[in-house]
Amino acid sequence: MRRSASPTAPPPSPDAQGLDAERCYQAMADKDAAWDGLFFTGVTSTGIYCRPVCRVRLPKASNCRFFETPAQAESHGFRPCLRCRPELAPARRHWSTTDAQLQLAQSAADLLQSAVRQGQKPQRMSDLAARLGVSDRHLRRVFERQWHVSPGQYLQTQRLLLAKQWLHDTHWPVAQVAQASGFGSTRRMYAAFAQHYRLSPAQLRPAKVQAPLAPASPAMAHALTLPLTLHYRPPCQHMALWQFFRERSLEGMECWQGEGPQAVLRRTVHWPHGPGHLQGWLQVHWDAEQPCVHLEASASLMPVLPEVVAQVRHWLDLDADPAHIDQILGHDFPQALGQRLPGGLDGFELAVRAILGQQITVKAARTLGQRLVNALGDPCETPWPGLNRTFPTPATLAKPEHAALMGSLGVVRQRQKAIQALAQAVHSGALDLRASAPLSSTLDTLLSLPGIGPWTAHYVAMRALRWTDAWPVQDVALQTALGVRQAQHPGRTLERLGQAWQPYRSYALIAAWQTLSPSPS
Repeated sequence: MRRSASPTAPPPSPDAQGLDAERCYQAMADKDAAWDGLFFTGVTSTGIYCRPVCRVRLPKASNCRFFETPAQAESHGFRPCLRCRPELAPARRHWSTTDAQLQLAQSAADLLQSAVRQGQKPQRMSDLAARLGVSDRHLRRVFERQWHVSPGQYLQTQRLLLAKQWLHDTHWPVAQVAQASGFGSTRRMYAAFAQHYRLSPAQLRPAKVQAPLAPASPAMAHALTLPLTLHYRPPCQHMALWQFFRERSLEGMECWQGEGPQAVLRRTVHWPHGPGHLQGWLQVHWDAEQPCVHLEASASLMPVLPEVVAQVRHWLDLDADPAHIDQILGHDFPQALGQRLPGGLDGFELAVRAILGQQITVKAARTLGQRLVNALGDPCETPWPGLNRTFPTPATLAKPEHAALMGSLGVVRQRQKAIQALAQAVHSGALDLRASAPLSSTLDTLLSLPGIGPWTAHYVAMRALRWTDAWPVQDVALQTALGVRQAQHPGRTLERLGQAWQPYRSYALIAAWQTLSPSPS
């Protein structure tokens, strides 16, 4: 991909103190989507705060106040714009290998935001501090120094913005919006909206949002859709990401319509919900003109919609900051500008497919995965005849009698044991492969399972846990791509090389793999 000149300078480094008002104002004037989510503008003449891409008339510079997060803007009395909708901005995620306090504050903010976006009850600050290995008092002090608001204020803003999104984009009753946004009760949500926005939830719901007709049958629930728009910061190498997924598609659970970066991807999913699972489907395609992705989800997934949307953002790496990543990798990997990390919708599925792909080609791994889906996948209702199965669940693959069946499908004994150990660990709850799972302990648990070594653990963590710094130095393809295969100690040489690309070595890994054909699993 050829690098093009940006109309504005790249966003400020995450280590910079404060925001450059002149640069931010210029980004607003240019409607530069590369800055989307990196700052928000409070306009004193209206009391509203906006994204840089807002299409309203440019306010006077003297009326603009710039903030790093919506929580900062709201703590100064500004309300979110109803036109550009700050709740749709890509998340701000910066990582530092040198500033421990910045990393701590960012980790805490990510965990709070992730819990709210996925419809989970956020941890108490004391529990969050213990998880991050610091005292409650120290975490609060560092958080406020970095974000200029308390953790409670940050959390409340996340809840309000998520509630605003569901009010706008879904037909849910207010009580369901309150529950999905983490308020716990309708009364609390009404009180929060009145205090912060001086509006009621009903005033934020567009007139076009009306209650849908009830489906006539369970099968009809799969035909109804919930259309959503997910924004990202450009540039984005759509084609490379789509090609990565297309090369690994499994018939029955994934299908494509069209070619190129605007191709439509449809796939089935089964989602944990209460004591069981929900089945449904997703349809995704990139917008040809705007930096956004159009997502449709079957109405059967409505009870877990917050989790689904959060996971789709991880799957497509929509919260990446290309300008900042390019500051780290651009000299050595200029072709990686706008590259995205291919994630996954189901961490267990991804881990099984990684085990199947150990030391074989993508095509061979795809063949084994297809056999597994055909034999043990569950039937699933969708509007498309060719999309009719889901990936086998942990409970299914953990059954002892399925070891022999996997053997008949061509899965060697060592990988049978690895898959069954993985399935048992996930099914029992001993292993969590969601994006919010703690990295270090998850890696340790993966490495303790039979048949899973550093390469597989790093690969799974990169794609399932959204780890941006995976660096499997044992990878032969990586050694070959970077020209160290013939070195006396290629692993050590790779480790030294990779230090320059922290904390984005996962992007360097994907960029290196893309220079080879065929690519690794």
